[in-house]
Amino acid sequence: MLVVKILFFLSLIGILHTYVVYPALMLLLHSVKGTKKPAAGPENHPEVEIIFAAHNEESVIAEKIRSSFKSGYPEEKIKVHIGSDCSTDNTDSIIRDLQKQYPGLRLTRFEDRTGKSGIINQLTQASTADLLILTDANIIFEEATIPTLVSSMQDSQTGAVGGHIEYRQVFEKGISQQENTYLQLENRLKSAESDLLGAAMGLEGGCYIIRRKLFPVIPPLFFMEDFYVSLSVMEKNYRVLLNTHAKCYEDVSIASTEEYKRKVRISIGNFQNLGRFRKMIWNRFFPIGIAFLSHKVLRWITPFFLLSLLICSILLAPESRIFSLFSGIYFLFLSVGLLGILFSQSKSLSWVKYPGHFIYMNLALMRGFFIYLKGVKSNVWQPTTRNQN
Repeated sequence: MLVVKILFFLSLIGILHTYVVYPALMLLLHSVKGTKKPAAGPENHPEVEIIFAAHNEESVIAEKIRSSFKSGYPEEKIKVHIGSDCSTDNTDSIIRDLQKQYPGLRLTRFEDRTGKSGIINQLTQASTADLLILTDANIIFEEATIPTLVSSMQDSQTGAVGGHIEYRQVFEKGISQQENTYLQLENRLKSAESDLLGAAMGLEGGCYIIRRKLFPVIPPLFFMEDFYVSLSVMEKNYRVLLNTHAKCYEDVSIASTEEYKRKVRISIGNFQNLGRFRKMIWNRFFPIGIAFLSHKVLRWITPFFLLSLLICSILLAPESRIFSLFSGIYFLFLSVGLLGILFSQSKSLSWVKYPGHFIYMNLALMRGFFIYLKGVKSNVWQPTTRNQN
C-alpha cells in the first residue's frame, strides 16, 4: 500500500498546488509589491492592424467594427482585416456596407471552412503594420482599449500584451456566474504573473497586441492558438504582459453544453501546446517554467489527479480513519458536483453549480486529452451562441 499512499499524496499535492498554493502565493506577492502603473499614452501613433476571423457573426459584427474604429485612436492609423470563414448569414454584407463608412476596413472571404488559426496565419502574413491586435468578433472594445494596448508596447522587450476582458450579461440561469467567477480569478492570477514575472501564462485570444515580427506561424490543426503565440513570444525572450486597463467586453456562456464543447476544444489545444513547449519547463525553469508548470500543466492533468484520489482513497479507507473520512468527504463533493451539473440550467441551487462547474471542466479536460491522443482531424470551429439582450 506504500505505492498507493505515495500516489494519493502526489495527486493531492498536485491539485492543491495548482488551485490553492501557487495562486495564493502569487496574489500575496502581488499585493505586497503592488500593481504596476499603466504606461503613459503613446508619444506617436503607429499604424495598427486589427485582425480576426468571423463565421456567421451577423448579430455582433457591426458593433465590433464600430468599436474598433471609434476607440480613441486616430482612425486613419487603424486597419481592420476580417477573414470571413465561409459565412452563410449576413456577416459579409454587413461588413461590405460598413466599408463605405470606414476606408480602413478590409474583408477577405474564404469559400471553404478554414478554421481560425488558418485564417489568422494568412491575414497576419498579409499585414504591413508593425503592431497587430488579434481579437474575436464578439469582443467589444472600450474607447481607450487600443491606445492603452499601444502604450504598453513602448518597451522594445515587450513582445505581446493582453487586454482585460470583462463579462457582461451574467445570468442566474445556466453557468455564467460560475464561469465569470473562474475567469475573474484567472485574470487576477495572470495580472500577478505579468507584474511579478513578465510572463502572463496565456493571453486571451479575444484581445491582445503583438509585434508582427514575433507572430509565429500557427501549426495546422491547432487549437488554442493564443497560448501558442504567448509561449512562442516568451521562447524568443520577450515579455508577455497583461494590461488590466485595456478593457473590452464579451458575453459569458450560459449553456453548460456549449461551454463543455468549448472547454473540450481548449483541452485539445492545451495538450498540443504541452507537446510543443514541454521543454520550456526545465530549460527556462524560472520564471517561465515554474509558472507554466504550476499554473497550466498541473491544472491540465488535474482530471487524472482526481481519478487517482478516488481510486486511492477507496483502497486506503479500510486502513485508516483519516483516509476513510477523506473518502467520505470526497464522495460528498462528487455528489454535490453531479447535482450541480443536473441543475445547471436552474436559477436555484446556485451554490452547487460551483463544484459542478469544476467537475464539468475536468471532464472536458479529460475528454480533450483522449481526442488529442487519437489525433485532431479538423480545427474548424462553430462559434458559441451569442447571448441576446
